[in-house]
Amino acid sequence: MKLSSKTFQHEGFIPERCAFGIKDTENRMTLGENKNPHLSWSEAPDNAKSLVLICVDTDVPSSMDNFNKEGKTISKDLPRLNFYHWVMVDIKPKNGSVNEGECSDGITPGGKQDPAGPTGSRQGINDYTKFMAGDPEMQGNYFGYEGPCPPWNDEIPHHYRFQLFACDFEVCPVNGNFTSEEVIESMQGHIIDQVELTGLYSLNPNIVPF
Repeated sequence: MKLSSKTFQHEGFIPERCAFGIKDTENRMTLGENKNPHLSWSEAPDNAKSLVLICVDTDVPSSMDNFNKEGKTISKDLPRLNFYHWVMVDIKPKNGSVNEGECSDGITPGGKQDPAGPTGSRQGINDYTKFMAGDPEMQGNYFGYEGPCPPWNDEIPHHYRFQLFACDFEVCPVNGNFTSEEVIESMQGHIIDQVELTGLYSLNPNIVPF
């Protein structure tokens, strides 16, 4: 099974236009265009009945003590956690793609409620739902894709792993405001094949994209 993108190369940097937050010389960070990247998939196993797409940042700091604080840095040695940016289920197991900006184009306060996607697919809520909780202007259920917005004082670029799973069920057994964690649990014992495409992103001005 193959997964590729016209937006970025594997292990290359994701462009700012696909990010939730972008570098800003005055304020460290400002909001970006938040476009989903182009993705294309092919060669799913013949016995696959559906595909699942997940995007996860595996480099989220385990401590918020120095998060975006002037004069502080987030050490590269700090243990890291997962932050889920996108989950889509019930994708038909045939060659397909999503264009850049097709599923997300801009930031919607309170979250997108019915994001576009391939015919028959469903998209769950991402972790901005939890991250924005308590913010009266931004809180809500964030469905579909939301792009990178790592802390600007992190010593390392974050890895955004776009993971595609071929499954033996036609309909993923999740409903409503389902999360990536719920989908991952539901896939146990049902994964036939999987592939990963990784992009990097940083808001640290000392980290220059190559």
